[in-house]
Amino acid sequence: MSYTHLCPEERYYIEIELKKGTSQNKIAEALERSQSNISREIKRNTG
Repeated sequence: MSYTHLCPEERYYIEIELKKGTSQNKIAEALERSQSNISREIKRNTG
């Protein structure tokens, strides 16, 4: 299985969508990533 990091554009998209109130599931679907990947990214970069 191949793993790839989120690119800066994807991180920016996550930030914008969270501010709009978009769910993690919808963000994951839009980026074609798993919901757990999005959740981990949010936990790493908030706080």
